[in-house]
Amino acid sequence: MSFADNFLVKPGKAVELSKYDPRDVANFKDKDQAKEQTQKDAEAIDALQNILYAEGKRALLVVLQGIDSSGKDGTVRAVFNMCGPIGVVMTSYKGPTPHELAHDYLWRIHKVCPARGLIGIFNRSHYEDVLVAKVKKFTPAEVIEQRYEQINHFEKMLCENGTRVLKFMLNLSKEEQAVRLQDRIDDPTKRWKYNPADLDDRALWDDYMKAYEVALTKCSTQHAPWHIIPADRNWVRNAAIARIVRETLEEMDPKFPAPKGWDPTTIKIV
Repeated sequence: MSFADNFLVKPGKAVELSKYDPRDVANFKDKDQAKEQTQKDAEAIDALQNILYAEGKRALLVVLQGIDSSGKDGTVRAVFNMCGPIGVVMTSYKGPTPHELAHDYLWRIHKVCPARGLIGIFNRSHYEDVLVAKVKKFTPAEVIEQRYEQINHFEKMLCENGTRVLKFMLNLSKEEQAVRLQDRIDDPTKRWKYNPADLDDRALWDDYMKAYEVALTKCSTQHAPWHIIPADRNWVRNAAIARIVRETLEEMDPKFPAPKGWDPTTIKIV
Protein backbone atom coordinates (compact mmCIF):
# COMPACT_ATOMS: atom_id res chain seq x y z
CA MET A 1 0.00 0.00 0.00
CA SER A 2 1.35 3.39 -0.98
CA PHE A 3 0.90 6.59 0.99
CA ALA A 4 -1.35 7.94 -1.78
CA ASP A 5 -3.82 5.11 -1.15
CA ASN A 6 -4.86 6.85 2.09
CA PHE A 7 -6.53 9.56 -0.02
CA LEU A 8 -7.37 7.65 -3.18
CA VAL A 9 -10.83 7.61 -4.73
CA LYS A 10 -11.03 4.02 -5.94
CA PRO A 11 -12.29 3.82 -9.52
CA GLY A 12 -15.96 2.94 -9.57
CA LYS A 13 -16.56 4.03 -5.97
CA ALA A 14 -19.41 6.48 -5.38
CA VAL A 15 -18.10 9.50 -3.48
CA GLU A 16 -19.95 11.11 -0.56
CA LEU A 17 -17.92 14.10 0.59
CA SER A 18 -19.72 14.18 3.93
CA LYS A 19 -17.76 11.02 4.80
CA TYR A 20 -14.41 12.78 4.29
CA ASP A 21 -13.22 14.90 7.21
CA PRO A 22 -11.62 18.17 5.99
CA ARG A 23 -9.80 18.40 9.35
CA ASP A 24 -8.46 14.85 9.32
CA VAL A 25 -5.01 14.46 10.90
CA ALA A 26 -4.86 10.67 10.86
CA ASN A 27 -1.76 10.64 8.65
CA PHE A 28 0.04 13.55 10.36
CA LYS A 29 -0.09 13.63 14.14
CA ASP A 30 2.46 16.39 14.72
CA LYS A 31 2.37 19.76 12.97
CA ASP A 32 6.08 20.52 13.25
CA GLN A 33 7.07 17.07 11.99
CA ALA A 34 4.64 17.40 9.07
CA LYS A 35 6.14 20.75 8.09
CA GLU A 36 9.66 19.34 8.35
CA GLN A 37 8.70 16.38 6.18
CA THR A 38 7.08 18.69 3.62
CA GLN A 39 10.37 20.55 3.30
CA LYS A 40 12.28 17.30 2.80
CA ASP A 41 9.78 16.09 0.23
CA ALA A 42 9.96 19.42 -1.61
CA GLU A 43 13.73 19.10 -1.82
CA ALA A 44 13.38 15.55 -3.14
CA ILE A 45 10.82 16.72 -5.72
CA ASP A 46 13.30 19.35 -6.90
CA ALA A 47 16.02 16.73 -7.37
CA LEU A 48 13.69 14.32 -9.15
CA GLN A 49 12.32 17.07 -11.37
CA ASN A 50 15.86 17.87 -12.46
CA ILE A 51 16.37 14.27 -13.59
CA LEU A 52 12.95 14.20 -15.27
CA TYR A 53 13.93 17.32 -17.23
CA ALA A 54 17.29 15.83 -18.23
CA GLU A 55 15.63 12.56 -19.28
CA GLY A 56 13.15 14.46 -21.45
CA LYS A 57 10.89 11.50 -22.15
CA ARG A 58 7.94 11.88 -19.76
CA ALA A 59 5.94 14.55 -17.96
CA LEU A 60 3.92 14.90 -14.77
CA LEU A 61 0.64 16.82 -14.65
CA VAL A 62 -0.61 17.87 -11.20
CA VAL A 63 -4.24 19.00 -11.05
CA LEU A 64 -5.28 21.12 -8.05
CA GLN A 65 -9.03 21.53 -7.84
CA GLY A 66 -10.97 23.05 -4.95
CA ILE A 67 -13.53 25.56 -3.83
CA ASP A 68 -12.50 29.21 -3.33
CA SER A 69 -9.78 29.63 -0.63
CA SER A 70 -9.07 25.89 -0.43
CA GLY A 71 -5.35 26.61 -0.77
CA LYS A 72 -4.31 25.92 -4.34
CA ASP A 73 -1.76 28.76 -4.41
CA GLY A 74 -0.45 27.82 -0.98
CA THR A 75 0.06 24.25 -2.10
CA VAL A 76 2.12 25.38 -5.08
CA ARG A 77 4.34 27.52 -2.84
CA ALA A 78 4.89 24.79 -0.25
CA VAL A 79 5.41 21.84 -2.59
CA PHE A 80 7.03 23.27 -5.73
CA ASN A 81 8.85 26.46 -4.74
CA MET A 82 12.09 24.53 -4.37
CA CYS A 83 11.96 23.65 -8.07
CA GLY A 84 13.62 25.93 -10.57
CA PRO A 85 11.51 27.77 -13.15
CA ILE A 86 12.89 25.79 -16.10
CA GLY A 87 11.16 22.49 -15.40
CA VAL A 88 7.90 23.52 -13.71
CA VAL A 89 5.04 25.36 -15.40
CA MET A 90 1.89 26.49 -13.58
CA THR A 91 -1.33 27.42 -15.36
CA SER A 92 -4.18 29.21 -13.57
CA TYR A 93 -7.60 28.88 -15.15
CA LYS A 94 -10.16 31.63 -15.31
CA GLY A 95 -13.20 32.06 -17.54
CA PRO A 96 -12.56 31.18 -21.20
CA THR A 97 -11.88 33.95 -23.69
CA PRO A 98 -14.05 34.41 -26.80
CA HIS A 99 -11.28 32.78 -28.85
CA GLU A 100 -11.23 29.78 -26.52
CA LEU A 101 -15.01 29.53 -26.60
CA ALA A 102 -14.80 29.21 -30.37
CA HIS A 103 -13.07 25.83 -29.83
CA ASP A 104 -14.03 22.71 -27.92
CA TYR A 105 -13.69 23.08 -24.14
CA LEU A 106 -10.56 20.91 -23.94
CA TRP A 107 -8.68 22.88 -26.59
CA ARG A 108 -7.27 25.43 -24.17
CA ILE A 109 -6.35 22.63 -21.76
CA HIS A 110 -4.45 20.46 -24.22
CA LYS A 111 -2.28 23.26 -25.52
CA VAL A 112 -0.81 23.97 -22.04
CA CYS A 113 -0.29 20.39 -20.91
CA PRO A 114 3.34 19.86 -19.88
CA ALA A 115 5.90 18.94 -22.50
CA ARG A 116 8.16 15.96 -21.93
CA GLY A 117 10.60 16.65 -19.13
CA LEU A 118 8.30 19.10 -17.31
CA ILE A 119 6.02 19.14 -14.31
CA GLY A 120 2.81 20.98 -15.16
CA ILE A 121 0.54 22.33 -12.42
CA PHE A 122 -3.08 23.23 -13.10
CA ASN A 123 -4.54 25.70 -10.61
CA ARG A 124 -8.14 24.80 -11.42
CA SER A 125 -8.51 22.82 -14.60
CA HIS A 126 -10.73 21.25 -17.24
CA TYR A 127 -12.95 20.12 -14.36
CA GLU A 128 -14.34 23.64 -14.20
CA ASP A 129 -16.31 22.56 -17.26
CA VAL A 130 -18.23 19.97 -15.21
CA LEU A 131 -18.31 22.02 -12.00
CA VAL A 132 -18.92 25.73 -12.61
CA ALA A 133 -20.53 25.05 -15.97
CA LYS A 134 -22.89 22.59 -14.29
CA VAL A 135 -23.75 24.54 -11.14
CA LYS A 136 -24.30 27.84 -12.94
CA LYS A 137 -25.99 26.15 -15.87
CA PHE A 138 -23.64 27.66 -18.45
CA THR A 139 -23.91 24.40 -20.38
CA PRO A 140 -26.93 22.12 -21.00
CA ALA A 141 -27.14 19.14 -18.64
CA GLU A 142 -26.97 16.60 -21.47
CA VAL A 143 -23.71 18.17 -22.70
CA ILE A 144 -22.23 18.05 -19.20
CA GLU A 145 -23.04 14.33 -19.01
CA GLN A 146 -21.03 13.70 -22.17
CA ARG A 147 -18.00 15.48 -20.78
CA TYR A 148 -17.13 13.02 -18.02
CA GLU A 149 -16.31 10.27 -20.51
CA GLN A 150 -14.59 12.77 -22.80
CA ILE A 151 -12.35 13.89 -19.94
CA ASN A 152 -11.52 10.28 -19.08
CA HIS A 153 -10.51 9.60 -22.68
CA PHE A 154 -8.47 12.81 -22.80
CA GLU A 155 -6.55 11.94 -19.63
CA LYS A 156 -5.98 8.38 -20.85
CA MET A 157 -4.54 9.76 -24.08
CA LEU A 158 -2.13 11.94 -22.05
CA CYS A 159 -1.03 8.95 -20.00
CA GLU A 160 -0.52 6.76 -23.06
CA ASN A 161 1.70 9.47 -24.51
CA GLY A 162 4.00 9.79 -21.53
CA THR A 163 2.24 12.18 -19.13
CA ARG A 164 1.49 10.92 -15.62
CA VAL A 165 -1.66 12.57 -14.20
CA LEU A 166 -2.13 13.32 -10.48
CA LYS A 167 -5.43 14.88 -9.41
CA PHE A 168 -6.07 16.44 -6.01
CA MET A 169 -9.41 17.68 -4.70
CA LEU A 170 -8.70 20.09 -1.82
CA ASN A 171 -11.53 19.27 0.56
CA LEU A 172 -12.33 22.44 2.53
CA SER A 173 -15.19 22.77 5.01
CA LYS A 174 -17.74 25.55 4.67
CA GLU A 175 -16.87 26.72 8.17
CA GLU A 176 -13.17 27.07 7.36
CA GLN A 177 -13.95 28.86 4.12
CA ALA A 178 -15.88 31.47 6.12
CA VAL A 179 -12.82 32.05 8.31
CA ARG A 180 -10.51 32.42 5.31
CA LEU A 181 -12.80 34.72 3.36
CA GLN A 182 -13.27 36.93 6.42
CA ASP A 183 -9.49 37.05 6.85
CA ARG A 184 -9.17 38.35 3.29
CA ILE A 185 -11.50 41.18 4.21
CA ASP A 186 -9.91 41.99 7.58
CA ASP A 187 -6.24 41.81 6.54
CA PRO A 188 -5.22 44.75 4.29
CA THR A 189 -2.44 42.64 2.77
CA LYS A 190 -4.95 40.00 1.63
CA ARG A 191 -7.78 42.18 0.36
CA TRP A 192 -6.49 41.90 -3.20
CA LYS A 193 -7.50 38.21 -3.04
CA TYR A 194 -11.11 38.96 -2.16
CA ASN A 195 -13.71 38.82 -4.90
CA PRO A 196 -17.33 39.65 -4.04
CA ALA A 197 -18.33 36.91 -6.48
CA ASP A 198 -16.88 34.41 -3.98
CA LEU A 199 -19.99 34.96 -1.87
CA ASP A 200 -22.20 34.10 -4.83
CA ASP A 201 -20.40 30.77 -5.17
CA ARG A 202 -20.56 30.22 -1.41
CA ALA A 203 -24.33 30.52 -1.58
CA LEU A 204 -24.24 27.58 -4.01
CA TRP A 205 -22.08 25.44 -1.70
CA ASP A 206 -24.36 22.39 -1.65
CA ASP A 207 -24.69 22.43 -5.43
CA TYR A 208 -20.92 22.58 -5.82
CA MET A 209 -20.38 19.68 -3.42
CA LYS A 210 -22.86 17.56 -5.39
CA ALA A 211 -21.10 18.48 -8.63
CA TYR A 212 -17.74 17.51 -7.09
CA GLU A 213 -19.15 14.18 -5.96
CA VAL A 214 -20.28 13.34 -9.48
CA ALA A 215 -16.97 14.39 -11.04
CA LEU A 216 -14.91 12.48 -8.48
CA THR A 217 -17.06 9.38 -8.92
CA LYS A 218 -17.11 9.39 -12.71
CA CYS A 219 -13.54 10.57 -13.36
CA SER A 220 -11.38 8.66 -10.89
CA THR A 221 -9.78 6.08 -13.15
CA GLN A 222 -6.88 3.64 -13.03
CA HIS A 223 -4.83 5.89 -15.29
CA ALA A 224 -5.75 9.20 -13.60
CA PRO A 225 -7.20 8.70 -10.11
CA TRP A 226 -8.52 11.41 -7.82
CA HIS A 227 -7.18 12.00 -4.30
CA ILE A 228 -9.32 13.80 -1.70
CA ILE A 229 -7.02 15.87 0.51
CA PRO A 230 -8.11 17.35 3.89
CA ALA A 231 -7.64 21.10 3.37
CA ASP A 232 -8.80 22.79 6.58
CA ARG A 233 -5.26 22.58 7.95
CA ASN A 234 -2.69 23.93 5.51
CA TRP A 235 0.12 21.86 6.96
CA VAL A 236 -1.80 18.61 6.48
CA ARG A 237 -2.76 19.57 2.92
CA ASN A 238 0.81 20.48 1.97
CA ALA A 239 2.37 17.44 3.62
CA ALA A 240 -0.04 15.01 1.96
CA ILE A 241 0.39 16.41 -1.54
CA ALA A 242 4.16 16.75 -1.24
CA ARG A 243 4.48 13.14 -0.18
CA ILE A 244 2.24 11.86 -2.99
CA VAL A 245 4.07 13.90 -5.65
CA ARG A 246 7.43 12.68 -4.37
CA GLU A 247 6.19 9.10 -4.22
CA THR A 248 4.91 9.35 -7.79
CA LEU A 249 8.17 10.76 -9.14
CA GLU A 250 10.13 8.05 -7.34
CA GLU A 251 7.85 5.46 -8.91
CA MET A 252 8.40 7.04 -12.33
CA ASP A 253 12.13 6.68 -11.58
CA PRO A 254 13.58 9.07 -14.18
CA LYS A 255 17.17 8.50 -15.30
CA PHE A 256 19.90 10.82 -16.51
CA PRO A 257 20.51 10.06 -20.20
CA ALA A 258 23.74 8.37 -21.22
CA PRO A 259 26.14 10.37 -23.43
CA LYS A 260 25.50 9.91 -27.14
CA GLY A 261 28.41 9.82 -29.54
CA TRP A 262 31.14 10.49 -27.01
CA ASP A 263 32.92 8.71 -24.16
CA PRO A 264 33.35 10.80 -20.97
CA THR A 265 36.37 8.68 -19.95
CA THR A 266 38.29 9.86 -23.02
CA ILE A 267 37.80 13.60 -22.52
CA LYS A 268 39.88 15.81 -20.25
CA ILE A 269 39.42 19.56 -20.22
CA VAL A 270 42.76 21.41 -19.98
